[in-house]
Amino acid sequence: MTTVLITGTSSGIGRATVRRLARRPDLTVYATARNLDAIADLADSGARLLALDVTDEDSMRAAVAAVEAAHGHVDVLVNNAGYGEYGPIEETPLDRVRAQFETNVFGLARLTQLVLPGMRRAGRGRIVNVSSMGGRLVFPGGGYYHASKYAVEAISDALRQEVRPFGVDVAIVEPGLIRTGFGAVASSSLGAGADQGSPYRRMVETVDAVMARSYRNRLLSATPDTVARVIERAATGRRPRTRYLVTAAAWAMVHTRRLFGARVFDTVNRLQFR
Repeated sequence: MTTVLITGTSSGIGRATVRRLARRPDLTVYATARNLDAIADLADSGARLLALDVTDEDSMRAAVAAVEAAHGHVDVLVNNAGYGEYGPIEETPLDRVRAQFETNVFGLARLTQLVLPGMRRAGRGRIVNVSSMGGRLVFPGGGYYHASKYAVEAISDALRQEVRPFGVDVAIVEPGLIRTGFGAVASSSLGAGADQGSPYRRMVETVDAVMARSYRNRLLSATPDTVARVIERAATGRRPRTRYLVTAAAWAMVHTRRLFGARVFDTVNRLQFR
Protein backbone atom coordinates (compact mmCIF):
# COMPACT_ATOMS: atom_id res chain seq x y z
CA MET A 1 0.00 0.00 0.00
CA THR A 2 1.47 3.36 -1.07
CA THR A 3 0.83 6.37 1.17
CA VAL A 4 0.20 9.70 -0.55
CA LEU A 5 0.12 13.05 1.28
CA ILE A 6 -1.40 15.91 -0.74
CA THR A 7 -1.46 19.58 0.27
CA GLY A 8 -4.03 22.19 -0.70
CA THR A 9 -6.97 19.87 -1.31
CA SER A 10 -9.88 22.15 -0.40
CA SER A 11 -10.46 23.12 -4.03
CA GLY A 12 -9.27 22.92 -7.61
CA ILE A 13 -6.35 20.72 -8.57
CA GLY A 14 -5.78 19.33 -5.09
CA ARG A 15 -9.39 18.26 -4.65
CA ALA A 16 -9.48 16.63 -8.10
CA THR A 17 -6.23 14.79 -7.35
CA VAL A 18 -7.59 13.38 -4.10
CA ARG A 19 -10.75 12.13 -5.81
CA ARG A 20 -8.74 10.47 -8.58
CA LEU A 21 -6.08 8.83 -6.41
CA ALA A 22 -8.43 7.77 -3.61
CA ARG A 23 -10.25 5.47 -6.06
CA ARG A 24 -7.17 3.30 -6.35
CA PRO A 25 -7.04 0.32 -3.99
CA ASP A 26 -3.21 0.39 -3.93
CA LEU A 27 -3.08 3.91 -2.47
CA THR A 28 -3.81 5.37 0.95
CA VAL A 29 -4.49 9.05 0.28
CA TYR A 30 -4.28 11.79 2.88
CA ALA A 31 -6.18 14.95 1.94
CA THR A 32 -5.12 18.07 3.86
CA ALA A 33 -6.28 21.63 4.39
CA ARG A 34 -6.13 24.26 7.11
CA ASN A 35 -9.84 23.84 7.75
CA LEU A 36 -11.02 20.24 7.93
CA ASP A 37 -14.63 21.31 7.32
CA ALA A 38 -13.58 22.37 3.82
CA ILE A 39 -12.55 18.81 2.92
CA ALA A 40 -14.98 16.75 5.03
CA ASP A 41 -16.71 15.41 1.92
CA LEU A 42 -13.44 13.93 0.62
CA ALA A 43 -13.71 11.24 3.26
CA ASP A 44 -16.62 9.87 1.20
CA SER A 45 -14.15 9.43 -1.67
CA GLY A 46 -12.02 7.17 0.49
CA ALA A 47 -9.42 9.71 1.57
CA ARG A 48 -8.14 10.17 5.09
CA LEU A 49 -8.23 13.73 6.38
CA LEU A 50 -5.53 15.74 8.13
CA ALA A 51 -5.38 19.37 9.23
CA LEU A 52 -2.33 20.97 7.64
CA ASP A 53 -1.25 24.58 7.28
CA VAL A 54 1.92 24.83 5.18
CA THR A 55 2.76 28.17 6.77
CA ASP A 56 2.78 26.70 10.30
CA GLU A 57 5.71 24.61 11.56
CA ASP A 58 3.79 22.76 14.27
CA SER A 59 1.00 21.91 11.86
CA MET A 60 3.41 20.47 9.29
CA ARG A 61 5.28 18.44 11.90
CA ALA A 62 2.04 17.03 13.31
CA ALA A 63 0.73 15.99 9.88
CA VAL A 64 3.91 14.18 8.88
CA ALA A 65 4.15 12.54 12.30
CA ALA A 66 0.58 11.25 12.00
CA VAL A 67 1.26 9.61 8.63
CA GLU A 68 4.55 8.15 9.79
CA ALA A 69 2.98 6.78 12.97
CA ALA A 70 0.43 4.91 10.85
CA HIS A 71 2.62 3.82 7.94
CA GLY A 72 6.28 4.28 8.83
CA HIS A 73 6.93 6.94 6.22
CA VAL A 74 5.30 9.02 3.48
CA ASP A 75 5.70 7.28 0.12
CA VAL A 76 4.54 10.17 -2.06
CA LEU A 77 4.32 13.87 -1.21
CA VAL A 78 2.32 16.04 -3.59
CA ASN A 79 3.14 19.69 -2.87
CA ASN A 80 0.10 21.34 -4.41
CA ALA A 81 -0.79 24.19 -2.02
CA GLY A 82 -0.32 27.62 -3.59
CA TYR A 83 -2.01 30.75 -4.89
CA GLY A 84 -1.35 33.73 -7.16
CA GLU A 85 -0.46 37.17 -5.82
CA TYR A 86 -0.68 39.51 -8.80
CA GLY A 87 0.12 43.19 -9.27
CA PRO A 88 2.79 45.57 -10.58
CA ILE A 89 6.27 44.93 -9.19
CA GLU A 90 6.58 48.54 -8.03
CA GLU A 91 3.26 48.71 -6.21
CA THR A 92 2.57 45.27 -4.75
CA PRO A 93 3.09 45.41 -0.94
CA LEU A 94 5.98 43.20 0.06
CA ASP A 95 4.10 41.76 3.03
CA ARG A 96 1.72 40.18 0.49
CA VAL A 97 4.71 38.92 -1.50
CA ARG A 98 6.22 37.37 1.63
CA ALA A 99 2.91 35.70 2.48
CA GLN A 100 2.78 34.15 -1.00
CA PHE A 101 6.33 32.84 -0.71
CA GLU A 102 5.50 31.32 2.68
CA THR A 103 2.83 29.19 1.00
CA ASN A 104 4.23 28.62 -2.48
CA VAL A 105 7.91 28.14 -1.63
CA PHE A 106 8.84 27.90 2.05
CA GLY A 107 5.92 25.64 2.98
CA LEU A 108 6.77 23.34 0.09
CA ALA A 109 10.43 23.30 1.08
CA ARG A 110 9.80 22.67 4.78
CA LEU A 111 7.29 19.87 4.22
CA THR A 112 9.79 18.27 1.85
CA GLN A 113 12.46 18.47 4.55
CA LEU A 114 10.12 16.79 7.02
CA VAL A 115 9.23 13.77 4.84
CA LEU A 116 12.70 13.09 3.43
CA PRO A 117 14.25 11.38 6.47
CA GLY A 118 11.51 8.75 6.39
CA MET A 119 11.88 8.29 2.64
CA ARG A 120 15.64 7.85 2.98
CA ARG A 121 15.21 5.26 5.73
CA ALA A 122 12.77 3.36 3.52
CA GLY A 123 15.07 3.63 0.50
CA ARG A 124 12.27 4.96 -1.70
CA GLY A 125 9.92 7.89 -2.16
CA ARG A 126 8.40 10.30 -4.62
CA ILE A 127 7.99 14.09 -4.40
CA VAL A 128 5.69 15.78 -6.90
CA ASN A 129 5.88 19.56 -6.88
CA VAL A 130 3.03 21.39 -8.58
CA SER A 131 4.63 24.37 -10.27
CA SER A 132 3.15 26.17 -13.30
CA MET A 133 3.94 27.10 -16.85
CA GLY A 134 4.55 30.37 -14.99
CA GLY A 135 7.73 28.82 -13.64
CA ARG A 136 9.19 28.90 -17.15
CA LEU A 137 7.87 32.16 -18.59
CA VAL A 138 6.58 35.49 -17.27
CA PHE A 139 3.59 37.70 -18.01
CA PRO A 140 3.25 41.33 -16.91
CA GLY A 141 1.41 41.79 -13.65
CA GLY A 142 2.43 38.37 -12.36
CA GLY A 143 6.10 38.89 -11.56
CA TYR A 144 5.97 37.88 -7.91
CA TYR A 145 3.81 34.83 -8.57
CA HIS A 146 6.15 33.75 -11.37
CA ALA A 147 9.12 34.31 -9.06
CA SER A 148 7.63 31.87 -6.54
CA LYS A 149 7.19 29.24 -9.25
CA TYR A 150 10.68 29.80 -10.66
CA ALA A 151 11.87 29.10 -7.11
CA VAL A 152 9.89 25.85 -7.05
CA GLU A 153 11.53 24.83 -10.32
CA ALA A 154 15.04 25.53 -9.01
CA ILE A 155 14.43 23.74 -5.70
CA SER A 156 13.01 20.74 -7.55
CA ASP A 157 15.93 20.51 -9.98
CA ALA A 158 18.52 20.61 -7.18
CA LEU A 159 16.52 18.23 -4.99
CA ARG A 160 16.12 15.67 -7.78
CA GLN A 161 19.90 15.32 -8.05
CA GLU A 162 20.48 15.32 -4.30
CA VAL A 163 18.00 12.59 -3.35
CA ARG A 164 18.27 10.22 -6.28
CA PRO A 165 21.01 8.14 -4.55
CA PHE A 166 18.49 7.43 -1.76
CA GLY A 167 15.84 6.04 -4.12
CA VAL A 168 13.73 9.20 -4.07
CA ASP A 169 12.34 10.66 -7.33
CA VAL A 170 11.29 14.28 -7.88
CA ALA A 171 8.87 15.38 -10.59
CA ILE A 172 7.48 18.80 -11.49
CA VAL A 173 3.95 19.29 -12.84
CA GLU A 174 3.49 22.55 -14.75
CA PRO A 175 -0.18 23.35 -15.42
CA GLY A 176 -1.25 26.00 -17.87
CA LEU A 177 -4.56 27.82 -17.41
CA ILE A 178 -6.83 25.62 -15.29
CA ARG A 179 -10.45 26.47 -14.61
CA THR A 180 -10.32 26.71 -10.81
CA GLY A 181 -10.65 29.56 -8.32
CA PHE A 182 -7.05 30.53 -9.07
CA GLY A 183 -8.02 33.04 -11.75
CA ALA A 184 -10.47 34.83 -9.45
CA VAL A 185 -7.89 35.09 -6.65
CA ALA A 186 -5.28 36.39 -9.08
CA SER A 187 -7.74 38.92 -10.51
CA SER A 188 -8.68 40.12 -7.03
CA SER A 189 -5.08 40.67 -5.99
CA LEU A 190 -4.27 42.31 -9.34
CA GLY A 191 -7.09 44.82 -8.91
CA ALA A 192 -5.94 45.62 -5.37
CA GLY A 193 -2.43 46.33 -6.60
CA ALA A 194 -3.12 49.57 -8.44
CA ASP A 195 -5.56 52.34 -7.53
CA GLN A 196 -7.17 54.80 -9.92
CA GLY A 197 -4.18 57.15 -9.77
CA SER A 198 -1.62 54.44 -10.49
CA PRO A 199 0.55 54.77 -13.61
CA TYR A 200 -0.03 51.03 -14.03
CA ARG A 201 -3.81 51.24 -13.97
CA ARG A 202 -4.25 50.73 -17.70
CA MET A 203 -1.88 47.75 -17.66
CA VAL A 204 -3.73 46.22 -14.72
CA GLU A 205 -7.11 46.55 -16.42
CA THR A 206 -5.74 45.05 -19.66
CA VAL A 207 -4.05 42.12 -17.92
CA ASP A 208 -7.20 41.46 -15.89
CA ALA A 209 -9.37 41.42 -19.04
CA VAL A 210 -6.97 39.14 -20.94
CA MET A 211 -6.78 36.73 -17.99
CA ALA A 212 -10.56 36.56 -17.71
CA ARG A 213 -10.96 35.84 -21.44
CA SER A 214 -8.19 33.22 -21.37
CA TYR A 215 -9.66 31.29 -18.44
CA ARG A 216 -13.07 31.24 -20.18
CA ASN A 217 -11.58 30.00 -23.44
CA ARG A 218 -11.96 26.20 -23.57
CA LEU A 219 -9.13 25.95 -26.11
CA LEU A 220 -6.66 27.72 -23.83
CA SER A 221 -7.73 26.29 -20.46
CA ALA A 222 -8.52 22.89 -18.97
CA THR A 223 -10.29 21.30 -16.02
CA PRO A 224 -8.63 20.39 -12.71
CA ASP A 225 -9.04 16.69 -13.50
CA THR A 226 -6.75 17.16 -16.51
CA VAL A 227 -3.97 18.07 -14.09
CA ALA A 228 -5.01 15.36 -11.62
CA ARG A 229 -4.46 12.71 -14.31
CA VAL A 230 -0.94 14.02 -14.89
CA ILE A 231 -0.20 14.15 -11.15
CA GLU A 232 -1.30 10.51 -10.96
CA ARG A 233 1.25 9.58 -13.64
CA ALA A 234 3.97 11.58 -11.90
CA ALA A 235 3.15 10.06 -8.51
CA THR A 236 2.75 6.42 -9.53
CA GLY A 237 4.66 5.85 -12.77
CA ARG A 238 7.72 3.58 -12.63
CA ARG A 239 10.05 6.18 -14.11
CA PRO A 240 8.59 9.67 -13.71
CA ARG A 241 9.66 12.41 -16.05
CA THR A 242 11.39 15.44 -14.58
CA ARG A 243 8.66 17.76 -15.93
CA TYR A 244 5.07 17.46 -17.09
CA LEU A 245 3.63 20.42 -18.99
CA VAL A 246 -0.16 20.36 -18.84
CA THR A 247 -2.30 21.72 -21.75
CA ALA A 248 -1.32 22.24 -25.36
CA ALA A 249 -1.47 26.02 -24.92
CA ALA A 250 1.07 25.86 -22.08
CA TRP A 251 3.36 23.70 -24.21
CA ALA A 252 3.14 26.16 -27.11
CA MET A 253 3.87 29.22 -24.94
CA VAL A 254 6.74 27.66 -23.02
CA HIS A 255 8.47 26.45 -26.17
CA THR A 256 7.84 29.70 -28.03
CA ARG A 257 9.69 31.45 -25.19
CA ARG A 258 12.47 28.84 -25.21
CA LEU A 259 12.99 28.78 -28.98
CA PHE A 260 12.63 32.46 -29.85
CA GLY A 261 14.01 34.15 -26.74
CA ALA A 262 13.00 36.97 -24.45
CA ARG A 263 12.70 39.79 -27.00
CA VAL A 264 10.29 37.91 -29.24
CA PHE A 265 8.26 36.77 -26.23
CA ASP A 266 8.15 40.36 -24.92
CA THR A 267 6.86 41.48 -28.31
CA VAL A 268 4.12 38.84 -28.24
CA ASN A 269 3.13 40.04 -24.76
CA ARG A 270 3.06 43.67 -25.84
CA LEU A 271 0.67 42.79 -28.64
CA GLN A 272 -1.49 40.67 -26.34
CA PHE A 273 -1.62 43.11 -23.42
CA ARG A 274 -1.58 46.41 -25.28
